[in-house]
Amino acid sequence: MDYAQFFEEQISGLKTEGRYRVFAEIMRHVSHFPEATQYTEKGDRDIVVWCSNDYLGMGQNAVVLDAMHEAIDLCGAGAGGTRNISGNNRFHVLLEQELASLHSAEAALLFTSGYTANMTTLMTLGAAIPGCIIFSDSQNHNSMIEGIRHSRAPRMIFRHNDIAHLEELLAAAPINAPKLVAFESVYSMDGDIAPIKEICDVAEKYNAMTFLDEVHAVGMYGVHGGGVSERDGQSHRLTFIQGTLAKAIGVHGGYVAGSRAAIDFIRSFGQGFIFSSSMPPAVAAGARASIQYLKQHNEIRERHQERAETLRQKLTDAGLPVIVTTSHIVPVLVGEASRCKQASDLLLEEHGIYIQPINYPTVPRGSERLRITPTPLHTNAQMDALIVALNAVWARLDLKMTA
Repeated sequence: MDYAQFFEEQISGLKTEGRYRVFAEIMRHVSHFPEATQYTEKGDRDIVVWCSNDYLGMGQNAVVLDAMHEAIDLCGAGAGGTRNISGNNRFHVLLEQELASLHSAEAALLFTSGYTANMTTLMTLGAAIPGCIIFSDSQNHNSMIEGIRHSRAPRMIFRHNDIAHLEELLAAAPINAPKLVAFESVYSMDGDIAPIKEICDVAEKYNAMTFLDEVHAVGMYGVHGGGVSERDGQSHRLTFIQGTLAKAIGVHGGYVAGSRAAIDFIRSFGQGFIFSSSMPPAVAAGARASIQYLKQHNEIRERHQERAETLRQKLTDAGLPVIVTTSHIVPVLVGEASRCKQASDLLLEEHGIYIQPINYPTVPRGSERLRITPTPLHTNAQMDALIVALNAVWARLDLKMTA
């Protein structure tokens, strides 16, 4: 095989489909988010970021930055290794206690990313529990899919947020078989929200464990930021709650929370935890400070929801094809990969607006979109400029408006 030719052909295929990604080189600036600087061969210029997963701007918050500086001054940069050998820092322990408290759980366990937390936990549960059957929502994130797949446990896929279909599959499974229902609270591409109570009801009826991914909700829903499960009063019913520290918390890393025994099981058997170096102590300190701050400042969440709804209404009034959701995620439908990439490029090159295209396999072909994530820091003026830019791009590319 000509390996170089194979690699080149695969990349050429992506380019032909319009799915080849070119990463813009940008730098955020403290106290100026969502404004940033883009670096190009023609020089530097100011842009406005509209697709960050730092949903609340906490990556710029002075409380978080101060905590990280203090931790670096206290104990240096890295943790020194895996937690099993030399990297179990005091800041890791304090953060896990904070996360357990956030979700009203007995314990929590840190991972290097939300992806690793999902993959390790689901893989460990499916592989280690004899005869375990995993029931997975059809729209679950790739990290969950990969964890389930690598567990080699039997898996059943239920239609997205379809309680009747989930119950049908659970009822057909052997009555004494261990069962786990895996789903998300906020689905990041469509922005819809799972019926957590109803899923817990049917899971409990068939003696199934529950695994809830709160990655796109932790920090942003519930009076303390515990996610949709806190908002809906369901946290206590879930076997596992998984989350990230890299989105609304504004730093980096992932975690899973649950009972003391369940978390100790993952800590003791989860290879993605055992063999990974632990996160830098300063990152843990910053995440802890962010969570503590968000617990006490519900007004940030209220402002965030208002900003998302205001932008959604402006897009609707302009006749742009916004996908209406009940969450903070505001997708605008394009429907074709190459033109989605063109729209993203034009927004950045001609209007200084940064929104990455979302193409297959992240979303199904034919549903390509621009995924907009307004923050509490986006102004009305910036929203109005975005509407003007989108209208210009839609006209330029002859894209479909709302009927």
